[in-house]
Amino acid sequence: MKIGIISDTHLKGVSPELIDIYQDYFSDVDMIIHAGDLVSMEVVDFLNQKPLHAVQGNMDNMDVRERLPEKKIIEVSGFRLGLIHGWGSPSGIERRIRSEFNNVHAIIYGHSHRPANHIDRGVIFFNPGTATGFSISRSNSIGILDIGDTVKGNIILL
Repeated sequence: MKIGIISDTHLKGVSPELIDIYQDYFSDVDMIIHAGDLVSMEVVDFLNQKPLHAVQGNMDNMDVRERLPEKKIIEVSGFRLGLIHGWGSPSGIERRIRSEFNNVHAIIYGHSHRPANHIDRGVIFFNPGTATGFSISRSNSIGILDIGDTVKGNIILL
């Protein structure tokens, strides 16, 4: 299974950049995951062309917060994926979000606008970075998770 991972779009509506990301990188995925800070339900509706899992972020408006959970667990091909946006300083974010989940293979998160793709104590931490928001690293990014016998992540610089 191929999953498109996106976070921190910070869009008030569907933009040409989001359309390009969808067409260029997500047209062949089986599922899309958004790790929060969508900002508008129009983004949710657009990404919902594929099976979509999303959580709210700290910058989301009330409409988004009323409709999306703060965190969730997605079961895919026998793997448990924790999904959360995150909060507070980027420093220590993985320690804070780890305590929100038990018995997961991966934790997908956003908030920091910094891509991450590594294993810590047996758990994959995957942050696609920011797709269309302000980027700390000066380049926007998204991610792809390939799930087969294992979970393998790939960060894509845009």
